[in-house]
Amino acid sequence: MSLYRRGGVWWYKFRFSGQVIRESARTSSKTLARQAEQARRRELELAVNRIPKRERVPLFRLAAQEWQAGKTGIESSSLKRYRQCVDHLVAEFGDRLVCDLDARDIAVYQRKRLAAGVANRTVNYEVGSLRGILKKFRLWNERLAADVSSLKETHDVGKAVSPENEEKLITAARGSRSLAILPLLYVSIDTGMRASEIKGLRRQDLGLLWEKGVIQSGEIIVPKSKTDAGTGRYIPLTRRGCAVLTMWLSRFPNAGPESFIFPYHKVGIGGNSRVPQTWAVDLNRPMGEWKKAWEGVCKSAGVRCRWHDLRHTFISRLAENPSVSEETLKQLAGHVSKKMLERYSHIRRHAKQAAIATLEQF
Repeated sequence: MSLYRRGGVWWYKFRFSGQVIRESARTSSKTLARQAEQARRRELELAVNRIPKRERVPLFRLAAQEWQAGKTGIESSSLKRYRQCVDHLVAEFGDRLVCDLDARDIAVYQRKRLAAGVANRTVNYEVGSLRGILKKFRLWNERLAADVSSLKETHDVGKAVSPENEEKLITAARGSRSLAILPLLYVSIDTGMRASEIKGLRRQDLGLLWEKGVIQSGEIIVPKSKTDAGTGRYIPLTRRGCAVLTMWLSRFPNAGPESFIFPYHKVGIGGNSRVPQTWAVDLNRPMGEWKKAWEGVCKSAGVRCRWHDLRHTFISRLAENPSVSEETLKQLAGHVSKKMLERYSHIRRHAKQAAIATLEQF
């Protein structure tokens, strides 16, 4: 081995496997040049003996970004959920090496999230994302899997809204600044459609019978659903559904067959009347989420209600009616299996009491 200077920079030269290796150390320090020469020789020795070079373990935030970048070809809703999970995980583990995490760290994370009021199911989603990140770097092993336990989840998928609470929600929706929340509420609770299904509705998906500028009757053909049985299903409109759609559709006189029923728009307070008005309407783009508007309606009504509970209400009311067959219920709701149907059919107390009362005749 030999070192020599050239233009103020140290070079090293040595023979390896019959070949002369001559390279610049790119330093003016002889000590660093000697260390660079030793590192280069060791690198060649590892390669010739087929000893794989150990990869550098990244920080967790970089590992999470790399894992998330690999999530392609999936639904935008799933990407959003992964992004939310990663944000919380990075806030906790971001500046640590991904190899330093163990079961105790994950248990502490679970306790912190539960103390913050996060639901068990959400925490399980986040830990599932953490597991995916560790698996990518081959750090999720059998021992870690055995020591990490999933939290028990509540499988009650929702509850039906009582008629009294429904009236409170409707009254609050009428006073909401969001002009779309009332027709959205009526369409959801009277058709059982999911939020994603309603957002995707276009004018061509409605079959309406108009008379003197008023919808007399109509139907909806669901263009796209999360299940095969839900796609293309036919749902007749109720009378109040026809009434509220008459008012809502009249706000967009220039809409065509391809226009969204609930298009993107903004709401502002205009004029001396200080009445909410729609503006920046884009008929070719669906409206975004209405979570904030719905939370305001629930708070004003004094009712705790998830948006998906409106779908449960629709299905529960059909299930309580003995004249509605199970097959008809499935066709309206878009369900496939009986198990799923049972999860959504929340038969309320008065319906059960009525069923037991029939035994008294015997």
